[in-house]
Amino acid sequence: MKNFIQFILSLVFIIISVSCIKPDNKLELSYGAFLYDRGIKFKIHAPHSEKVYLVIFDKEDDTNGAEYLMEKFSEGDWTFFLNDAGVGTLYGYRLEGPYNDKNIIVADPYSKAAVTQNSWRHVAKSIVIDDTFEWGNNNTWINLHSKDLIIYEAHVRDMTIHNTSGASSKGSYIGFTEEDQNGGIEHLKSMGVNAVQLLPIWDYANVEIPYRKQVDGMFNDWNPYERNHWGYMPTFFMAPESYYASDWTNEPMAWNGAHGLAVNEMKEMVKALHEEGIAVILDVVINHVSNYDWHPLKYIDKSIYFKLDENDNYISQCCGNLLQTDHEKVKQYIIESLKYWMTEYHIDGFRFDQCYLLSSETATQIIQELKSINPGVLIYGEAWSDRETEFSKMGWGSFNAYFRDVLRGDLHNTDIKGFLFGTYRNGESLEDIKSIIMGSSYGKNKIYESTGHSINFLEVHDDYCFNDYLRFSTGRNSKNDIINDPMEHINLSDELINMNKLAALILLTSQGVPIIHQGQEWAHSQVISKTNANDPRVGMMDRNPYNKDNETNWVNWLEKNQNQELVNYYQGLIALRKEYIQFRNAKESDFKFQGLSNHALGYTIQDRIAVYINGEKLTNVETELPSGSWKLLADNKKIDKNGIRDISGSISIPPTSGMILIRK
Repeated sequence: MKNFIQFILSLVFIIISVSCIKPDNKLELSYGAFLYDRGIKFKIHAPHSEKVYLVIFDKEDDTNGAEYLMEKFSEGDWTFFLNDAGVGTLYGYRLEGPYNDKNIIVADPYSKAAVTQNSWRHVAKSIVIDDTFEWGNNNTWINLHSKDLIIYEAHVRDMTIHNTSGASSKGSYIGFTEEDQNGGIEHLKSMGVNAVQLLPIWDYANVEIPYRKQVDGMFNDWNPYERNHWGYMPTFFMAPESYYASDWTNEPMAWNGAHGLAVNEMKEMVKALHEEGIAVILDVVINHVSNYDWHPLKYIDKSIYFKLDENDNYISQCCGNLLQTDHEKVKQYIIESLKYWMTEYHIDGFRFDQCYLLSSETATQIIQELKSINPGVLIYGEAWSDRETEFSKMGWGSFNAYFRDVLRGDLHNTDIKGFLFGTYRNGESLEDIKSIIMGSSYGKNKIYESTGHSINFLEVHDDYCFNDYLRFSTGRNSKNDIINDPMEHINLSDELINMNKLAALILLTSQGVPIIHQGQEWAHSQVISKTNANDPRVGMMDRNPYNKDNETNWVNWLEKNQNQELVNYYQGLIALRKEYIQFRNAKESDFKFQGLSNHALGYTIQDRIAVYINGEKLTNVETELPSGSWKLLADNKKIDKNGIRDISGSISIPPTSGMILIRK
């Protein structure tokens, strides 16, 4: 009866959400280029400028063009109507005033498509597009409840660029959804996940300053690749990255996006994913922009768009100049861009990079505005600095580092190990295991208001991947080891495969939202590939390969075959999680726990599902099952949702392993 009620509630949620959504309705943006039958209206906000010129170019590599003085209106808005102009028009702005450089022509920050140069300044022009698109019957969002999500984190290019992918249009939006390949959408389907979180695909500055050369007072001594591969240096918040379009090029100083192909090709990718029931979540960066590029906001009015010090210099954090996200015009820009992706690209949700930098007022406004478009929109991010609970109270989910660290150990010190090693960090115990199993919403460490806010992970793109961490922590490798044979390197010992399986079992049977990073399911390693770059760490495992558009990040699909046993285990666990709502939607009173040793735990959910986990390194743990007959669904060897065998009475759980049973 309880399962039936939960099903009805989920159905009501979907019906209510669908009844509110109209994704094909055009969002009326405040600024940008507006296409009419007789021409184009251009509008820009530059309150401190004395003159603003619209510049029209003939071709993408022009350095100058025809200029038209725009008309200034109240509150700092400038407009101009260009007669007889249409789709394909290339334009930019030249501004004169105290915060402007009249020698630099900048693109429109509201660009729906951008033509960008492969240079560290990321020189750009805006292109007017026809954004009509035939969605067919795919005219809605997926609208999964957050508790039902099984997320796969992927990089559009990495998933198909390697020769082993079998894709024809490698490294592209189109390639991502090709049929009959090893990578891309075919892999997502084979795993059974229902959501994909894509690393940033807003247009970004993917070329960094020249290595070991003085440039404008800067000296790059940290990035021999001169690349930003992951996309965390955003430029245009409403334009898709053209490097992933079918006409991409990585030739230095060449131009990408001359025909605006990225727009429809990305929509085709989203459409294809939706047709397979896979929600699309964008990893977005709204707190900063690239340090180096000719970003429009810098040259329009840095006094309102950026956080500045007492000398009017940009304040930077990590990898970009910080935006003044509490300013009304900045919030307007951010929120309109997010709504644009929802309505124009049918994006189902957003993962916010470094959302802990947002004020509570801005974070609240963001979620309220987005839910006014789609009540089922998925919102979560990085709420570090102990702000996870605060964000949860506002309705945001966030990455649960507590989940990772209780299992794995200290993020930076591999000598401080967690449950998977048969030990705990200082002050932790079985009570912490119980807490993460219940979605960190109950028990010892209550972080989240709802289990649907806890994004549980073993690894994401940041830092050493899970299995490189295990390789260090078990003593199999040191951080200075040179790996000469990456395929041999990822072979799993009994110890490592047992730890992987136990970690996966806990990840995919715990309350909360599981996320799997590409390659995690076959214990990949981030080994620095040999290229032309002058990198002395070639062959070592990399904790931060953000700058490597090469085989360090590209998915080698032969690795999947090599560790197919672990892949199969993940696939089986995903199938079980989808089959049994108890793993996704249980509350504290549904659990009955039984401590079996200092590092072994058993529990039942609603007296129907039983799970046993043993973190002891050497010792089998024996226990009596609850009364009745049970069907074994998973042990340390295999998973079968139809049942491996029937069990009653007592069971023995081997070291570093788990078991899942269902009452017959």
